[in-house]
Amino acid sequence: MNELYGTGVALITPFEDNGSVDYKGLERLVDHQIKNGINYLVVLGTTGEPATLSFEEKELVKQCIITVNDGRIPLVLGIGGNNTAAVVHEIQQTDLTDFTAVLSVSPYYNRPNQEGIYQHFKAISRASSKPIIVYNVPGRTGSNMEAETVIRLAEDFENIIGVKEAKGDMVQAMRLIKGTPDNFMVISGDDMIALPMVLAGGVGVISVIGQAFPKDFANSIQQALNGEIAPANALQYKLMDAIDLIFEEGNPGGIKSLLASLQICSRNVRLPLVESSYELQQKISNFVADY
Repeated sequence: MNELYGTGVALITPFEDNGSVDYKGLERLVDHQIKNGINYLVVLGTTGEPATLSFEEKELVKQCIITVNDGRIPLVLGIGGNNTAAVVHEIQQTDLTDFTAVLSVSPYYNRPNQEGIYQHFKAISRASSKPIIVYNVPGRTGSNMEAETVIRLAEDFENIIGVKEAKGDMVQAMRLIKGTPDNFMVISGDDMIALPMVLAGGVGVISVIGQAFPKDFANSIQQALNGEIAPANALQYKLMDAIDLIFEEGNPGGIKSLLASLQICSRNVRLPLVESSYELQQKISNFVADY
């Protein structure tokens, strides 16, 4: 699965001022990624606000991205939840023809123990016709998928091919890199430590900041994969302040404000999220002007 090495982007879903999906903005966003060196796209991940999209909107978003992409780079589809049976049903009922893999988040809110997390992904593994990337993001789910659980899944199920690791903990990341099979992909889900994770043996990142500055961020990750440490660090330090800014008031409000400053799409989000404060918008605009 080396086609998923490097930089993937967790796409936002742009909205019009009236709250409807901005499909033209989504087309511009997808083209912005592909023309600037992003390696693959994640469709309807957490950053895409799928929890507030209707079934019909999700289908239209998927089709829009598939059409604009036109087979140019791989696509990964987010399908996850805290009802195992419902996730299994969705995977079985979804046409996955145009997708390279499925990204599935660890169950949230229920806060299962490690055995519950293992059994959840065991059921998903058995249901899926496509490879699975498991997603650990304790800040959203309320529970950490421990390295031992991921290693167990990697060893037991051939179609669980990677983990998006977003705890923000380099020690846990290093345990994953050390303990999983050689062909298992440890992917950073945290922009700020993506570079050190790659230098420690990870295969890349599923990024948020990358969709605003795809060329520089993707180049940094590729340089790290090539062992070109000094130029990779230079690009990382150039982007650090922007990474802090887009997460200052939560995701995806921050990245949408940044994309609005770049005139790619609006900063609109759907409730219960609200757009970034005026103060943060000004700081982001100043960063873009200086950049």
